[in-house]
This record gives sequence, C-alpha cells and structure tokens, in this order.
Amino acid sequence: MNLKINIQGKEYDVEIKRLNKDKVKIRVGKEEFIFEEKEKEKEKIVVAKTALPKRKFKTKEIKAPIAGTVSEVFVKENEFIKKGEKVVLLSAMKMENEIISEFEGRVKKILAKKEQKVKEGNVLIILE
Repeated sequence: MNLKINIQGKEYDVEIKRLNKDKVKIRVGKEEFIFEEKEKEKEKIVVAKTALPKRKFKTKEIKAPIAGTVSEVFVKENEFIKKGEKVVLLSAMKMENEIISEFEGRVKKILAKKEQKVKEGNVLIILE
C-alpha cells in the first residue's frame, strides 16, 4: 500500500509492505522500519515492539532576506503560526519589508528583537 502523509507541514511518501505473516515493512521517505505483528483483527495490525527511534523533526528557520533593522515582531513564543503569516517587519533602505513565514508551526524561539540590526541570512524566528 502506498500513501502520502503530512508531518509538521512536510509531505512524506509512505509504503507499507507485508514481508511475511508476522512482519511488516514500513518505508517513510528514504527510511525503512520493520514491525512484528502482535495480533491481527480484521485488517487492523496491532504492533508489538517497533524499530522506530525517538527523533525530533527538524526545526524550521525564518531568516532575514535582506540586511536591515527589525521594526516590529508580530508573533510570540509558543504561538502557532500558519504559512503565509506576517511575522516580522524589517526596515531596509527607507522601506518597510514584511517578512512572511514560509512554514507552519509553533514558534520555538524568537531571535529578532525590536531595533536590532540584522544581516541577510540571520535567523529571526525558529519554528518547530
């Protein structure tokens, strides 16, 4: 069976394949995991111990597209923001530039502070 799943705004291809009567292989992206079935109930697989390691998904960084001065920060830590939401106002060359999030997620850390000068590529906000 092949399907697509969305985890924290990133889409993954998933393949589920039966290896034998007791084992199932699940591939998420390029990683593969083997599961042993504990019991079966009408097409439902209840798994015993899994090979899934505990891992965090990568954080997403919103960076300054140009050098300038932070005029305003529109978000707060722990706030959930959507893709396309205005997060920072950056002044550069006598112009106000709205920095829009390319990601969806929870604001983990705000590195930009009002009146702070930033260089192109500096991380302004970290999402998780």
